[in-house]
Amino acid sequence: MIMNMKRYMNWLMVGVLAITGLTVTSCKDEPDKYEIADGKPTVYYVRSPFLSQKDSLMVGAYMGNTVCLVGDNLRSITELWFNDQQAVLNTSFITDHTLLVDVPSELPVVPTDKIYMITQAKDTVTYDFSVLIPSPVVTSMSNEFASAGQTVTIYGDYLLDYDNAHLSITMPGGVEVTEFESISKTAVTFVIPNGADESGYVYVTSKYGTGKSKFYYKDDRCMLFDWDGTRGGMALAHGWRDGSAVKVDDDTGVDGAFIRFHAALAADGWTAPEDDLSFNYWADSSAPVLSTLSGFSTLLAKYALTDLVMKFECRIPADYAWKSTALQIIFCQNGTASNSPYWDTAIPRALWQPWLSSGSYDTGGQWITVTVPLSNFNKTHTGEVCATSISEDYLAGLMFYVMGGGSTGEACSLQMDIDNIRIAPTE
Repeated sequence: MIMNMKRYMNWLMVGVLAITGLTVTSCKDEPDKYEIADGKPTVYYVRSPFLSQKDSLMVGAYMGNTVCLVGDNLRSITELWFNDQQAVLNTSFITDHTLLVDVPSELPVVPTDKIYMITQAKDTVTYDFSVLIPSPVVTSMSNEFASAGQTVTIYGDYLLDYDNAHLSITMPGGVEVTEFESISKTAVTFVIPNGADESGYVYVTSKYGTGKSKFYYKDDRCMLFDWDGTRGGMALAHGWRDGSAVKVDDDTGVDGAFIRFHAALAADGWTAPEDDLSFNYWADSSAPVLSTLSGFSTLLAKYALTDLVMKFECRIPADYAWKSTALQIIFCQNGTASNSPYWDTAIPRALWQPWLSSGSYDTGGQWITVTVPLSNFNKTHTGEVCATSISEDYLAGLMFYVMGGGSTGEACSLQMDIDNIRIAPTE
């Protein structure tokens, strides 16, 4: 039986036993004083530490859980190891026939699926027992639209690689990754393999199981603007600034054509030329409400707004680093046909300004995926909390404009490339 109990419950029982132990050892003659035994231990089985579950036998337990070894001559144990990680022994919880111990919380370097019991004479006795570790968790990817031959990094947890059990990554369509650059517990860098052209989930398999990504590679389920129409999105927006003035279609894009915002920014964020730093999509008789598009309406029928995010790919060269101003992302209601949402404090919007933490931000000239939860559409253009909450009524049009933000930075010349504006579930 596999145990995965909350640690505080285990130690509630341990605390009671500790009080009992103190009572016993307070006697003057200490008849029950702990003494290490000679010989070797024998373990018959491992069970739950709770007497009410004493018949629940275990072949493995998760890191940090308490287990009870049952056998003979267990007071002969002076060291106890799970794989290559040493456990902490407390003699208050060791008798000849039972031993309570926490499975170490550190990951094994070399998993052997054994307990090692070492005696005072340095004899070692082993017992088959697995330290259970979660299957890989795959939360994000540096560039979800990277193509074959490009290097990307996935992030998550328990991305574990061993000599006898190598980590593997399977792209949509069953294409296996063959070229790895680095692997750690929380990040894996690799080259997108040839043939990885389909959209879908990425699967990562370790010794401990398979994890499915929380993102969709090359996600085209709800593409709003891909700027060339190849992914089901629109090639142009609709409004006074439909994106045609800032559209670039060359071989430097992440996935075909894209838009490029490029202009000088003032330190206070309020001097920002609109023609060079924005696009508008206004719904009307010739431009559909965004939320009625098939991909968007499908997501809205299945998920709450708080379970949806906006994503897009972005590239900022180091020579044109971002040092002031916010990117305003504004959903606007049906019938909007002016720039008024930019300054209307009753319209909630998201402000993306990653330069705030360090004073400067760029992507090193590489395309990255940006994720903005729809729950973050809760600000005014000055960065205050908006009194109005975002709702489906606002999901008719969309406006991007690098302007405002409410924070003073440093004057700069910004170049920001954007592609594949889409909606996705958080999953």
